[in-house]
Amino acid sequence: MAKEVIKRDGRKEPFDAKKIRNSIADTAKEAGLSGAKKNKLVKQVATSAIQLAKGKDVIATSEIRDKIVSELDRLEPTVSAVWRKSEEEKKKSK
Repeated sequence: MAKEVIKRDGRKEPFDAKKIRNSIADTAKEAGLSGAKKNKLVKQVATSAIQLAKGKDVIATSEIRDKIVSELDRLEPTVSAVWRKSEEEKKKSK
């Protein structure tokens, strides 16, 4: 399992699967998913992203992001659209 994540700015921080789950859950909620549908999506997408990290010591946040977005595109495009919109807003605010 990856022990560290390399952020966009080059900083490293400990890998935290909970952050992945929380990000997906927050985005799904913002997209209007609730209850069992949201929970199922979080589980499916987070599991896929965490599996990606299992084979590595260090992983870039961009790799995790790409995996999450790819899974969201496949499983729930409306949530994927909200994720992308949120990313664009974060870029504009920097």
